[in-house]
Amino acid sequence: MEEELAISDVARVFGLRTSAIRYYEQIGILPPAMRRNGQRRYNNSALFRLAVVQRARETGFTLEEIRELFFGFPPGTRPPKRWHQLSQRKITELRERMKRLKLMKRLLKRTEECRRDVVCQCGDNILR
Repeated sequence: MEEELAISDVARVFGLRTSAIRYYEQIGILPPAMRRNGQRRYNNSALFRLAVVQRARETGFTLEEIRELFFGFPPGTRPPKRWHQLSQRKITELRERMKRLKLMKRLLKRTEECRRDVVCQCGDNILR
């Protein structure tokens, strides 16, 4: 018989709060837990799925994107294709975010260089 873990044990393994695990169940990313004596019990299948969720979260995927990974593809779509499509989108998003961050950095440097007495007079540094 496969070992099952209580929600508190799962939370400890993954460094999560039990409320996060229940939330993942509520939104359908994690299948509903089995119940034994009124307690949620998780088998290896649920743990493996939670490991994927954790890794995806650590790499910047949103919960909606993770839901898409599991449920947003036609049945039979292999995991590498799913990851590839989502990863390409995320890479594009990161490139755009990096452009915005570089622009923010330039603007902040320009405002730092302002030696005017009135803040609004620093606009010429920003517009340059």
